[in-house]
Amino acid sequence: MIDINYIRENQDSLKTAIAHKQMDPSIVDRVLAADEIRRTLIKEVEELRFQGNENIAGVKGRPSDEQIAKGKEIKQKLQELDPKLQEAEKNFSELMLYVPNPSASDVPLGKDESGNTEVKKWGEPPTFDFPVLPHEELADNLNLLDNKRAVRIAGNRAFFTKNDLVLLEYGLLMYALKKMIAKGYTPMTVPWMVNDDAMWGTGYFPWGKEDHYQTQDGQKLIGTAEVSLTAFYKDETLDEKDLPVKMVGISPCYRREVGSYGKDTKGIFRVHQFNKVEQVVYTIADEETTRAMHDEMLSHTEELLQDLKLPYHVLLMCTGDMGAGQRRKYDVEVWFPSQNTYRETHSDSYFNDFQSRRLNIKYRSKDGTIKFVYTLNNTVVATPRILGAILENYQQADGSVKVPEVLVPFVGKEVITRA
Repeated sequence: MIDINYIRENQDSLKTAIAHKQMDPSIVDRVLAADEIRRTLIKEVEELRFQGNENIAGVKGRPSDEQIAKGKEIKQKLQELDPKLQEAEKNFSELMLYVPNPSASDVPLGKDESGNTEVKKWGEPPTFDFPVLPHEELADNLNLLDNKRAVRIAGNRAFFTKNDLVLLEYGLLMYALKKMIAKGYTPMTVPWMVNDDAMWGTGYFPWGKEDHYQTQDGQKLIGTAEVSLTAFYKDETLDEKDLPVKMVGISPCYRREVGSYGKDTKGIFRVHQFNKVEQVVYTIADEETTRAMHDEMLSHTEELLQDLKLPYHVLLMCTGDMGAGQRRKYDVEVWFPSQNTYRETHSDSYFNDFQSRRLNIKYRSKDGTIKFVYTLNNTVVATPRILGAILENYQQADGSVKVPEVLVPFVGKEVITRA
């Protein structure tokens, strides 16, 4: 959510910023119209209350008949205005939740992913002197994956991982979690089912509403631990001395993948259920501090990928390829040899106070003023997609797959062969 004062004072530039995100800028006019109605009603109510107080000011003993009649008239008018004001406040509050966050000034302009800018590259894509196999074929040959039986049981994009791939996955998740604990992050498991206010609060609603599963009780399955972690201090006020708050969550994640029909249907690249280690940070209300943290969080992802010796590049996302709430975002893409290209495996974003206003998370600054925290989140690692990259980059001529050195202790072997 954006401060209404900012919207009032920057309506033209905000409309432009929303249009750059390929969203409807008319929401600004609708919010301002609702705000005007609300403010007019508030003024009328305050004036009537003032008149009511003036009507009985200085009265000692029983009011006059004229004062009693005037008081009844004022009370009647207030009773008529009250439901109108409540409706106006409700309409205004709901519309405010539909206003996107403007991008940071250095975010490149662009309509879609073609406008993203490469800002960093690490590692050389491997070369092979044998035919390169895609991860799903490698996994099938090594008895590590079963999509066919999973689809019979759970539908499209379902999968079973098996044997050493299970050890590889959980070893990777644990390795990532321990790495973040060593960097001062508090490890947390999180609720996988949340109430609507957590989804609206983090900005996944209204824009991503269709992409989330719902239980019979109306709760939503999270698509990332970001939702639960960011909402952890909902309606609380922290102290500046306790910032930054650094949390790392490990959880399953669920996404319907709306709009991806027919894309990446093979293997374990685009699936409805996956596991993830996710960072969430609260900082003070200073964008430069937040930007420094944004880059620091990116470095954690890079360090992990370098430990795995996986080639990757980092993209600064353009305005049209960002979420409604994100102010600035990096995507990290890892090299997939079978596709001869980089594919997205991580994202790193900051929001300023967009989420904290919606969730009412504040802090008391050193000078005693109350401010909203600034929030960030970043993928440390998500499986099983990254497992596909490991299988492809570490494949060998005989069809076996080497295990990344840092994961050998978890898998218990250096090379995966057919079980």
